[in-house]
Formats: sequence, C-alpha cells, structure tokens
Amino acid sequence: MGTTQLETVPEPKYWHLKTVLSEALDSEFAVGEILPNERDLAARFGVARATLRQALEQLELEGRLQRRRGVGTTVAPPRMGVAVGAAQGTWPGAVDDAWQPADCAPALPPAQVARMLSTSADEQVHVVRRTRVSHGQPVAAELMYVPMSSVGELTGMDAPSGAARARVVLDELARLGQEGQDRAVELGSARADDARALDRLPGAPVLVVTTRFFAEGRTAAVSVATYRADTCRLTFGDTGGVEIHHDSEERRAS
Repeated sequence: MGTTQLETVPEPKYWHLKTVLSEALDSEFAVGEILPNERDLAARFGVARATLRQALEQLELEGRLQRRRGVGTTVAPPRMGVAVGAAQGTWPGAVDDAWQPADCAPALPPAQVARMLSTSADEQVHVVRRTRVSHGQPVAAELMYVPMSSVGELTGMDAPSGAARARVVLDELARLGQEGQDRAVELGSARADDARALDRLPGAPVLVVTTRFFAEGRTAAVSVATYRADTCRLTFGDTGGVEIHHDSEERRAS
C-alpha cells in the first residue's frame, strides 16, 4: 500500500513539545504547582513562545493544566468522572438533584434554543440558572429554558427573581409527566458569565451538554449545562442522572 498524504505531514512542533511538557509534568511538578512563566519555559525548551502557547493550550484542553485568575498556570488534579445517563421520568429539581438553583428571570432564549422549544423569536421564557459544586469546587453551570406554557402563569408567586423563583418554576415543571429526554455533548469555550461561575478564564475549554426534556408530546424544557473540561470527564451509560465520581484511579484506567 502506498503512503497517504496525511502520513507524509510532519508532526507539528507544538505537538512534540506537548509530549515533552507532559513528561515533565509527570516527573518534575506536583498537582497545584505553578509553572514557570512562558519566557522561561520557551527558553528551557528552545521554542518560540507562540509554539509554547499552543502546547500549553492543548495540555489545558486535555485537563493536565489549569489557568487561574491571579495565579497563573498550575498542574491540574486528575479529572472527575461525570456519568451522563439516560434517566427517564426524573425532572431537574428532584430530591436527589445535585444542582443548586441560583436565579430565574424571564428572558428571550437564544435562537437555537427557541427553535428547539418551538417558540417564536420574540417570546420570553423562564431562564433558570443553576450551579453545581463538588468538594468546594465549581464544576458546572447551567441555563434551563422553560416556556411559559410549560409551567403556567405563576400568578401566586411572590419572588420576582432569584433562587426562590427558580425552585417554583422547577416544581411546576415537575408536575408534567416527563416522556423522555435526549442529550448532545460538544466541546466549547467558556463565555464570560460561565467563566465567572466556574472560576475560569473566558475562552477556557468546556464541555457543553444540551438536554431536551419531553412532555405532552413536545419539548417542555431545554437545559444547556457547561462543565469544566479541565476537571470533568464525561462517561456514558444507563445509570440515570448526572453523578460526579472523585476517583483518580478511574482516570488512569480509562
């Protein structure tokens, strides 16, 4: 068989440097330790700073490094496994739900979400903001879009916004009989508000899980959950719900 065009392409410099840096992280640095500045690292490995940045960005994407505000680049702990199951009949806000409601207010959803909900472009929905913390560390932020038609007018509710309103909306949503859900997972970059919630820098790699909840023959709600890609590793199965496992052995075995 002949050599393909792809096989003749030389390995990029930053990719080789990533391998060298990864070996250095294993042998010379401890979890949480701050790396030398870019100038010193570039001089040590004899590369341009642009090449170094590409390698560091790749290591951050793979969860080996973390960039922290006011601190610098540090060696990341092993990723936590996040099991994304296909639970049916369990609404957000259930008793065993690990998400914490933070706020809720009416707003226009993004165009893509509006299409998923079959709402018009100028139709406001309830936007529930929730966060998830594990071992004192923020690991995920969520925006849940709930059409007014899914929960009624909520005329008796006193709270105009905040966590109390979020709980009322979720409780009303749970009154519907859920008929199923589907999920899509993609790699993304943190927007400014997600970055603040997750203690990350804007543009940091994240895992975006979009879930549609079905009831009464339609999409009753859409959740867009943003997970820290440097600390979370998604696993799939029929376990139901989303769980975070703090097991460093799991990372090495995968």
